[in-house]
Amino acid sequence: MTHELVEKNIGLMVILIVLVISVGGLVEIVPLFYQKSTTEAVAGLEPYDAMQLTGRDIYVREGCYNCHSQMIRPFRAETERYGPYSVAGEFVYDRPFQWGSKRTGPDLHRVGGRYTDEWHRVHMNNPRDLVPESVMPAYPWLEKTALKPSGITKKMEVLRMLGHPYSQEQIDAAPAELEGKNELDALIAYLQILGTAGRGVQ
Repeated sequence: MTHELVEKNIGLMVILIVLVISVGGLVEIVPLFYQKSTTEAVAGLEPYDAMQLTGRDIYVREGCYNCHSQMIRPFRAETERYGPYSVAGEFVYDRPFQWGSKRTGPDLHRVGGRYTDEWHRVHMNNPRDLVPESVMPAYPWLEKTALKPSGITKKMEVLRMLGHPYSQEQIDAAPAELEGKNELDALIAYLQILGTAGRGVQ
């Protein structure tokens, strides 16, 4: 009888569904906030400096995450191709993290240090110069667009409020770090740091 009552009363059914999903979500999600493996940085992980942080914003702005994930799964095929699998402690300074499952291009989580700055520069200006079969678009405007240092101080101050351990000296020096640089410089700085702190976590 109770079951029939719920099935015939759509309002009650919606309330009960929301209640069940809410409780289930709390049971699944809340414990993660108290697990050190998900909230503490892996050894050697530092928050992004001004160049890397700006490069990350450019990476997001250009939609690179639409074709590249940054999450190596714990499977042999993945680790043999990309390196050690990703762990949560590597992403504590990422807001938001660039996980995902879409891979038109390769996963970039361990790309840091794999190629030279010049390789990245050529690749971003015309990917087919290095990988003839690539379907990645070229990004020649990045090298022609100067960075604007004006907003970096406020951004780093906000991130410090959220728990990123920036010192006042790092924040004060940030605008000068961006002076005279272009967007491609910043993007390469971001790519070159990806996954470098977590290569020895397993």
